[in-house]
Amino acid sequence: MIVETIIVGIAAGVLSGLFGVGGGAIFVPALVLVFGVAQTTAEGTSLLAMIPVAALGAWTQNRTGLVRVRPALTIGLVAIVGVTAGSFLALHLPETTLRRIFSVFLLFVAWQLAKRSLGERRKRMESGSADSGQGL
Repeated sequence: MIVETIIVGIAAGVLSGLFGVGGGAIFVPALVLVFGVAQTTAEGTSLLAMIPVAALGAWTQNRTGLVRVRPALTIGLVAIVGVTAGSFLALHLPETTLRRIFSVFLLFVAWQLAKRSLGERRKRMESGSADSGQGL
């Protein structure tokens, strides 16, 4: 179990740092599917685990001047209201409903990312700067 925990932590950390994606996209499914944790427990655990990950990632990105502090603080402060409401809702929804909503959310995010990536590739190809077929 320790090896799996280390692998999940490394994967979530690398993906968070590389793409800026919340580690919850990795942590929550891993905790539910690999470790058999309840969805609500996985979500709460993920939120707590992301505090040091987000802090270190933001600090690292800020050192290179890639953080816009005022919008980040505004979003963070406003998100407190959202996370409070979302946590309350998660605690009052049936487990299967919560899993389905989370699954649909992940599929939507994947679809949006794929759509955007394919659109950008199409634009490059139309402008004559195709990338020789590498990647999406």
